[in-house]
Amino acid sequence: MAKSRATPPKDYESALAELDTIVSGMESGQLPLEASLTAYKRGAELLQYCRQQLADAEQQVKILENGTLLPFKAEETDD
Repeated sequence: MAKSRATPPKDYESALAELDTIVSGMESGQLPLEASLTAYKRGAELLQYCRQQLADAEQQVKILENGTLLPFKAEETDD
């Protein structure tokens, strides 16, 4: 039996939404073992996709900042 590859997410936000749905389903404790394993595998794929998207975005920021990733400074607010 040939295994089909899972459909890649449309974008980062779609991957996060699907990952959230998977986590909620697994946390409910209502999935049978086989479905839990399938959900876990898909979740791992989505997590890897999200990590890669974030790494790509960080690289783009570095390029835009001439190779130097600047530290984040939160805006100061007057209380």
